[in-house]
Amino acid sequence: MVGIIVAGDTVTARWEHFEHRADIGIRGIAATKEEAFEQTAVALTAVITEPALVEPEEKIEISCRASDEEMLLIDWLSKLLYEMDTRKMLFSRFEVRIEQDVLTAAAWGEKTDVSKHRPAVEVKAATYTSLSVRQQQDQTWLAQCVVDV
Repeated sequence: MVGIIVAGDTVTARWEHFEHRADIGIRGIAATKEEAFEQTAVALTAVITEPALVEPEEKIEISCRASDEEMLLIDWLSKLLYEMDTRKMLFSRFEVRIEQDVLTAAAWGEKTDVSKHRPAVEVKAATYTSLSVRQQQDQTWLAQCVVDV
């Protein structure tokens, strides 16, 4: 699966899933590291349901701190999974800010409605498998890992 964001005639960001034997790889690619983290969160939602089905009705704040960018991605996704589980919500819109080793974010979503969202799988955790946060040769940022389903 792939999702894209287009501004005019230009693709500005995208998320995608990638093959992994037992689990599912999620990836965000965008012009900035923050947008790549946002797109990885959309890819996380897309493992569970179609993100377009999730209305951005309620906003929650998330923050985390980690020693490097890759650990920050794991912490970000882990916090999202925690919020999904404890609040019984799904999220479809994200706004991330990263300053040094601190991520602050907002996530918008709604309560999970099985008949509306038809969740496909439960994501248990973000893993260190294929974990990478880096700026690519074309200057876009990539943020990825495999999630345990």
